Amino acid sequence: MSAPAPRPALPALPVTFRPTRTRVVLLTVGAVMFLVITAVALTLEKLGPGERASFVFTALLFFGVLALLSRPKVVADAEGVTVVNLTRTRRLSWAEILQVNLRVGDPWVFLDLSDGTSMPALGIQPGIAKEQAIRDARTLRALAEDHGTGTDIG
Repeated sequence: MSAPAPRPALPALPVTFRPTRTRVVLLTVGAVMFLVITAVALTLEKLGPGERASFVFTALLFFGVLALLSRPKVVADAEGVTVVNLTRTRRLSWAEILQVNLRVGDPWVFLDLSDGTSMPALGIQPGIAKEQAIRDARTLRALAEDHGTGTDIG
């Protein structure tokens, strides 16, 4: 049997958790795509103004989708946690968070809440930076245990 992971030192609040590498990749790809599609629209001689505008609009739409995908974060402060997912932001008090879970194979952290539901927190995801996500999940779990009624069930 392995020993349980050591409890991380609690950071000074407020603290923000976000998938930084994923965010950088998404925004960089979005900006490059926007520039390339716009450059193509401006260099093609047979396109009219409406067609050029549709190219630029499509490029802007692609960039907007990638920017939306880069939005998730989790902000912990003295009063609770703000979870910002793709299209929704939810404020939770520490007492509402019973457990912070990041199991093997999970795409992101799940928060077990006092109302019996589970909420995804996309701001901590092990996609590109697995070790950072594990550290962030452990830190958020320690904060929940320290500030609220959180328990470490597994």
